[in-house]
Amino acid sequence: MEESKGSALEVLRIFLRLGCSCFGGPVAHIGYFRTAFVSKRGWLAERDYAELVGLCQFLPGPASSQVGFAIGLLRAGLPGALAAWVGFTLPSALLLLAFAYGAGHLNGGLGQGLLHGLKLVAVAIVAQAVWGMAKSFCPDLRRAGIAVACGLPILSAQTGAMQLVVIALGALAGLALCQGGGVPEPVAQVPVSRRAGLVALGLFFLLLFGLPMLAWMPSMAVMAAFYHAGALVFGGGHVVLPLLRDAVVAPGWVGSEAFLAGYGAAQAVPGPLFSFAAYLGTLAAPLPGPGGAALALIGIFLPGMLILLAALPFWAALRRRPGAQAAMRGVNAAVVGLLAASLYNPVWTSAVLRPADAALALVLFLLLLVAKLPPLAVVGLGALGGMGLIFI
Repeated sequence: MEESKGSALEVLRIFLRLGCSCFGGPVAHIGYFRTAFVSKRGWLAERDYAELVGLCQFLPGPASSQVGFAIGLLRAGLPGALAAWVGFTLPSALLLLAFAYGAGHLNGGLGQGLLHGLKLVAVAIVAQAVWGMAKSFCPDLRRAGIAVACGLPILSAQTGAMQLVVIALGALAGLALCQGGGVPEPVAQVPVSRRAGLVALGLFFLLLFGLPMLAWMPSMAVMAAFYHAGALVFGGGHVVLPLLRDAVVAPGWVGSEAFLAGYGAAQAVPGPLFSFAAYLGTLAAPLPGPGGAALALIGIFLPGMLILLAALPFWAALRRRPGAQAAMRGVNAAVVGLLAASLYNPVWTSAVLRPADAALALVLFLLLLVAKLPPLAVVGLGALGGMGLIFI
């Protein structure tokens, strides 16, 4: 990683652009982040980035947003972390807030074609990430075997619990098969002390158990419901939906049809799926409107960020030990297998429905890998291509 530090404004500018262009869910976001911060800007080394992804897969909360939060933290301290979260989350949150107030959404053939083209962009982005990470982290048969063995279970069980199992198995396989290879050079120091990490951990549990006691206040009721959902989900993304449904539909805050309509709209916007909370918070009966949206967003993202702050200072020290490095080699290979499995299901299976879709996805992949076009340009071309496919 670069030793020089950037500014929170720099982080905000880059993540705001990503928040406007990162379609395709958390797996695709990891691909976008790798392109932006490993390949293009060199803020992190490939190995550091893969280890960070592995760590965030272990923790509760939205994995891709946690990765972005950590990148901002390492670049510009806590202001940079907050800037990364705001930049990445704000565009989708505003779009879903507008949708909650009845703003029009894409209808008709061209609109559906555009959305389909964005799904094909996600295929290309994830494929590029798998290609690049496989070259770095599966250079021998042992690690390639770990990747395959860890990817196969994900094909049959797309759950946060299975992701945890896969990462843990990768670590054990690394300890058994990937000893040696030296210890990496120290990276730039994580700007969080161990004491601050313990404080963040204490605050995580204090809010988890304390907020429900204040639920007699409308604002705290909203905060408690969304904090609980964010604190107890592993893997993020779609895994949080059952928890959110229990939080807002079961008590009658949001109707079932409105919930499903918002879920559909959330698929059409860039950025984290957790921004769905902005839509639900706007409609939530205890405190409807923008205030409810803001509380819902803070509530659902806060636990994941607190637990990440608690883990980072200890991870930075642990990663320098030879045994930990062997485990992380296995984790890195497991992450490749996880991404490859996710590339097939759900990214490929939900986007590539006919040969013309596969052809467009291949063209977009080659534009990224060979022509090295910026991801934002590929997003635009993919959207145009998707609209063109409706005439074929």
